[in-house]
Amino acid sequence: MSSNLSFVLNKPNDVSFEERPIPKLKSPHDVLVAVNYTGICGSDVHYWLHGAIGHFVVKDPMVLGHESAGTVVEVGSEVTDLKKGDRVALEPGYPCRRCSDCLSGRYNLCHEMVFAATPPYDGTLTGFWAAPHDFCYKLPENVSLQEGALIEPLAVAVHIVKQARVQPGNSVVVMGAGPVGLLCAAVAGSFGATKIVQVDIVQSKLDFARSFAATHTYLSQRVSPEENAKNLLASAGLGKGADVVIDASGAEPSIQTSLHVVRMGGTYVQGGMGKSDINFPIMALCLKEVTARGSFRYGSGDYKLAIELVAAGKVDVKKLVNGVVAFKDAESAFKKVKEGEVIKILIAGPNEKVESELDTSVDAAKLEAAKASGNTGCC
Repeated sequence: MSSNLSFVLNKPNDVSFEERPIPKLKSPHDVLVAVNYTGICGSDVHYWLHGAIGHFVVKDPMVLGHESAGTVVEVGSEVTDLKKGDRVALEPGYPCRRCSDCLSGRYNLCHEMVFAATPPYDGTLTGFWAAPHDFCYKLPENVSLQEGALIEPLAVAVHIVKQARVQPGNSVVVMGAGPVGLLCAAVAGSFGATKIVQVDIVQSKLDFARSFAATHTYLSQRVSPEENAKNLLASAGLGKGADVVIDASGAEPSIQTSLHVVRMGGTYVQGGMGKSDINFPIMALCLKEVTARGSFRYGSGDYKLAIELVAAGKVDVKKLVNGVVAFKDAESAFKKVKEGEVIKILIAGPNEKVESELDTSVDAAKLEAAKASGNTGCC
């Protein structure tokens, strides 16, 4: 086989390329996948810069990356639904399958979850990845491998919108126009929402959002949450409130505004992760009898639906991609994400023959779309 060169985080701001052994199949139900493309998530950048997220601390060198698609090169003896040469999107977390959360269908809450690029487990910025076959999703012919690498953040958005119980005809406000916020708006539209308001503090991001999935946009002002909510409702014609509000930013002012935007009896979903503790308008939550939910990663059926949305042309994930870089330029890709120069940039696998190519001709929105965005509940 070819190279298993891996992009390794040694400690904060210290990365290296390391040739590692090609993984062996540990189970007859596993497959070996040659990784073709990998996207960069905010959590990857956070580990790169700080070496930790909450209580997940990088103590030993760790391969980064978890948004990947690749090609099957070997299958275990019990695998019947995949074969060598199949193109797959990789779901990067594997639960125990036995605990009460797994058995209830909420495996994303499993305490024994093995998740790529979450300490102490290595990620997918490598040549080959071994995984259970049922966490590798075959891509339809009309879905490219580059699109396949974007199924992971799309599945995060699918899970958030499912948590929100979006129905046809609903009005939906999405706070934040980073990658997951944009995808939440697109998924909400595919679920039948007829008014989709994207909110951010950067006008160019909102310009892009309007061209992507939003029907309305609102530029948040440096005023009180109550006044921002009043202005938002008026500008979008939402009357006494939105049916659903999704926070995909994690920013405290955004969260506070959200509870003043949602209608009586409406639904609020927290998808973005910010500070561990914030000031929260509990009175508004109670008086409105708001249904509030958290959202973390993705669960049963989310990857499958995400692929179907792309295959059916309901969500055009290609619009979010600024370009592809060769594996040797992985660190430069991380720097571009850190500086907010891209919405999404893909890193080709070490065995993928590509030249680094970044689309610098896109409008300002695409180059600013990652700025001022919070982490989302994927990792």
